Amino acid sequence: MPIQSMVEINRKHKLSDKRAQDKEMRDRSIWTEEKSKVNTRVCKGIENLRIADPRHMGSNIEQTKDLKNSNSVYEEDNTLDTKKSAIEPLSRDVSETQNMTWEMFGLKPEVVKKIDVMGYAFPSPVQVKSIPHALYGRCLLVRSKNGTGKTASYVIPILNNVDVLDKDVQAIVVVPIRELALQVARNFRKMCEGLGILSVPVVGGMSMQDDIIRMLNGAHVMIGTPGRIVDLIEKKVGTLSKKVMLVFDEADKLLDISFAKIIARLLELMPQNRQIMLYSATFPYFIAGFMKKYMHSPLCINLMTELVPIGIKQFYVHVKLMDKLVCLNSLLTKTSGINQCVVFCNGIKTVELLAMKITEMGIPSYFMHSKMTQEHRNAVFHNFLKEKCKILVATDLITRGVDAPSTNYVINFDLPKTSESYLHRIGRAGRFGRAGVAISLVSEFDKEVLAEIEANVGNTISPLSDSGLTRL
Repeated sequence: MPIQSMVEINRKHKLSDKRAQDKEMRDRSIWTEEKSKVNTRVCKGIENLRIADPRHMGSNIEQTKDLKNSNSVYEEDNTLDTKKSAIEPLSRDVSETQNMTWEMFGLKPEVVKKIDVMGYAFPSPVQVKSIPHALYGRCLLVRSKNGTGKTASYVIPILNNVDVLDKDVQAIVVVPIRELALQVARNFRKMCEGLGILSVPVVGGMSMQDDIIRMLNGAHVMIGTPGRIVDLIEKKVGTLSKKVMLVFDEADKLLDISFAKIIARLLELMPQNRQIMLYSATFPYFIAGFMKKYMHSPLCINLMTELVPIGIKQFYVHVKLMDKLVCLNSLLTKTSGINQCVVFCNGIKTVELLAMKITEMGIPSYFMHSKMTQEHRNAVFHNFLKEKCKILVATDLITRGVDAPSTNYVINFDLPKTSESYLHRIGRAGRFGRAGVAISLVSEFDKEVLAEIEANVGNTISPLSDSGLTRL
C-alpha cells in the first residue's frame, strides 16, 4: 500500500478535539526537523474520586499476601497455543487463514518444527501478509488489530534469518515498556531453544551489570527498551552485525515525541545496511516523515479494515461519579463469565485505592503502575499470568502489547482520554480471535468523550442493562 494511502487511513481516525490536533501537529515535526523544542502537556486523569480516606493508608499499599517476589526475566508464561485454541470459536480476524501452513513460507525445517512444538497450528492473516516480505529483507510498516499475531510476524523471520555462526548482534527488537520487553524475550527464549540462537533481554530499571554479563555471554538478538539498548551499544557491549534487523514493536508509541531523542540516537548507531520493521495497531499520520527519512522502499501492510477486534463486545454503563465503586462491585460479582479482568484507571492513586477496595469486597486483586519498582511490577504481572489473581487494576502502562491470554474482560473504571488508548485497552481482552468483553463506566462528565470514542472507532458501544449483565 502506498505511504499516502496509509496516511489517509490514519488521518480519518485521528482525534477531532483541538488539543489532540495540536499534539498531532507537534509530533509530526519530530522526524522532519533535526532539532525539535516542542513543549508537551500531560493530560491528567481524574484522581479526585473519593474511594477511601488516604489519611488512613500508608504511602505504599501492600499487594495481596500471596504475591511472591519473582523478578526473573525468564519466568514461564502462558504462551498462546493455537492448537488448543482451535477447539474454541475464533473470529475471522485470525481464522481466515486457518487452512494455510507454515511450510508455505519456505522456512528452515528446524524453524517449522519449532513452530509446531510451540503449538502454532496455522499462520494468522497478518503473518501470511508480512512474513514473506520480512524474510526477504524488506522494510515494513505493519498495521493489524491487537491480539492477531504481530509478535510472531517478526519473531519467526528473525529466527529464520539469523546466522548462528555469526556471533554478532543481528537483530534488535525495541519496545516502549519493560513488561512488553520481558514478554517478548520469553517468547524468543522458547522459540530459540534447540536452534542455537541466543536472545538477551535488556531493560531499564534492572541491573545494568546483569545485562552486560548476558550480552558478553553471546547475543544474536537484543530485546529491550530504547534507553538501555542505546546505553549498551554506546558502551560497545556486543558487536553489531554488518546488517541488522531492527524491529519497533508498538511503533506508534516509540515514535512519539517522548522517545524522539533516544530513537534518533539509536538510529545513528545502526549500520547503513539495516532492515527496519514497524508494528502496531495504530499509527499517527506523521509516521510518513519517519519512513521517508529512515526506511528504504518501505512496504505498508494494513489489515485494519475496522479498528476493534471482531470478537470483542463493547458496552457502557451510565453512572454517577460517586457511584462508580458500587457499579464496579455489581459488574464483578454478577458477571459469571469472567476468567480474568483488567480494570483500567487514569491515575496512580486511583489504581492503588481501587485495588484495596476491590480486595475488601472479597475479590483479591493486584495493582500495577509505573511508579512501582521494576521487580515489584515483574512479580505482579508474573502472578497475574499464572492466574493467581482474578483482577488486575492498572494504568495504561500495560496497554501496549502486553498479553495475558486468560483475560477476557476489560473494565474502564475511568474512561480513557483518547480513542487510541481505548483501542489498546480493550485489546487486552479477546486475544488471538477469542471472545472478549469491554465495559466502560461513563459518568456525567464523560458523555462527550464516549461519543467521540464511538465515532472514532467506528463501532456502536451499547448500553448495558441489568438483564444484559447476567447474560455476560
